[in-house]
Amino acid sequence: MKYAMLLCAALMVVGSPSHAADAQKPLYTVVDGNKVDPNTLKGFHTWRAAACDRCHGANQEGMVGPSLIESLKVLTKEQFIQTVRDGRQDKGMVSFGNNPRVMDNIDALYAYLKGRSDGAITQAKVQPIE
Repeated sequence: MKYAMLLCAALMVVGSPSHAADAQKPLYTVVDGNKVDPNTLKGFHTWRAAACDRCHGANQEGMVGPSLIESLKVLTKEQFIQTVRDGRQDKGMVSFGNNPRVMDNIDALYAYLKGRSDGAITQAKVQPIE
């Protein structure tokens, strides 16, 4: 029993630095306003594949749906995920909860849109950092 407790404590200590590194990892990396890291680029491709621009506009500034540039200034990541997953039927937002392309890449989609909202990504169309 004592050995098991020591082993658990050792694993927690060994595991801690990686958790700390994850917490320090930036949400997105942008160069020159339109060159982004692979994860953020995946978010852009997810945006395009889901055709989010049909409602939110090609530049995320809103059309039938609201401006995501403004919305992501106030929505938490959890609220964003809930809205994408569950939709907002009363406002015309469809649910993407059953769309594996969107849900498997939700963190990347959030990174891309948050980068746009924060003003770090200055153009809607992005390319990889080279």
